[in-house]
Amino acid sequence: MAKLKISKKISTALINSLGAGVVPRVGVEYIAVGREKELQSLSQNLNDIAEGVAAFRFIIGNYGSGKSFILQMIRNRAMEQGFVVADADLSSERRLAGSNNEGLATYRELMSHLATKTRPDGSALVSILEGWINKIQQEVVKETSLRPNDDGFDDQVEAKIREVVQYIEDLVHGFDFGSVIIAYWRGYRLDDDDLKNAAMRWLRGEFTTKIEARTALGVRVIIDDDSWYDYIKLWAKFVAEIGYKGLLILIDEAVNLYQISTTVTREKNYNRLLAMFNDTMQCKAEHLGIFIGGTTKFLEDPNRGLFADQAWRRRTKESRFATQVDVQEYLGPVIRLNPLSEAEILTLLQRLTEIHAVNFSYEKTLTNRELQEFVQEVVSRLGAEALLTPGEIVRDFISVLNILHQNPEITFSKLIHGSKFKPTAVGLNANVDEDDVAEFSL
Repeated sequence: MAKLKISKKISTALINSLGAGVVPRVGVEYIAVGREKELQSLSQNLNDIAEGVAAFRFIIGNYGSGKSFILQMIRNRAMEQGFVVADADLSSERRLAGSNNEGLATYRELMSHLATKTRPDGSALVSILEGWINKIQQEVVKETSLRPNDDGFDDQVEAKIREVVQYIEDLVHGFDFGSVIIAYWRGYRLDDDDLKNAAMRWLRGEFTTKIEARTALGVRVIIDDDSWYDYIKLWAKFVAEIGYKGLLILIDEAVNLYQISTTVTREKNYNRLLAMFNDTMQCKAEHLGIFIGGTTKFLEDPNRGLFADQAWRRRTKESRFATQVDVQEYLGPVIRLNPLSEAEILTLLQRLTEIHAVNFSYEKTLTNRELQEFVQEVVSRLGAEALLTPGEIVRDFISVLNILHQNPEITFSKLIHGSKFKPTAVGLNANVDEDDVAEFSL
């Protein structure tokens, strides 16, 4: 069998991330198993967004079922296809709305994680703007034969920049957004770092008072807790105008909204989410995708989940036709992640065995029979009713591979049948309080 071709950088990142219970940023395609239909459906959304429409999807599953993994897969795929991508995990400090700038904190997080194919690690804001300005300068050279230092060259560039800005001025807050983009160009043109930095701070939502923004940039508004989502729509339109396919926003850990203890604040967040949902579904946003990762409780809990609100229930409840014939619908607003089959889990373990062997430069030693033995041992120790999520199994398996590699005298059989082998037991009890579980999502 041909040896797996994978760089040391990626194999190390995979093993370190998976062993620590974190979804890797790179290399996820090497361990993608059993989510073809879900990914196909989300890829169709990317095609739609590139055509100018908007998309909104929930990725719903229990801890460790693969929510964060799928979001990471689609993030990488979107960047590869020419989208601008931004992702953020919600927390008690980062929400969609709040009384203490929690919504703005989410916007700032998204802006700091703005990524493109050439800047996949985030912080792509400057390179997006400067790449666009450089492209316009090249166009002006080609069309007019003017050189960058010639009289009139900068005026021609500014005219082209204003053409793009005009397209967004008719949107809410579009005029001010456009003014700041022009201010950035002026800073670029005049080599005025203060002006450029002020424009960047404004675009990242870092101004705290309108007076400060007016003094620095001549605009009368700032991005705040109430308006941040309007600027996400502006970014989507803007990046599509300057040559990208669109903007994809990935928001994970939506269970943090479900965990908000005060009803008023929780409902405020759900209402903001509903506004985002309605906007995208009714095509009031263009070139924008919003994918949200959350647990089943976040969606279905009748007291505190989205289902507590009739408007949400109507929009996200599964079709009675799908439930009647016990099939899954992959085109609705909600994608539910079912547990992987035993065959898919075995395939996953085979790939991990290969990656581990390549990374540490040894010949793969575990057979398929031993991998099956591992799965059976986990099932028998946790009980048949336990949900076997990929997250739990992978974390345990990487640990087993590490121990065997570091202690060659220990046999695989002795290790997994020994009394000290205790598989991760998340999901053993269907009523486990997920609020207290550290999530590991694959």
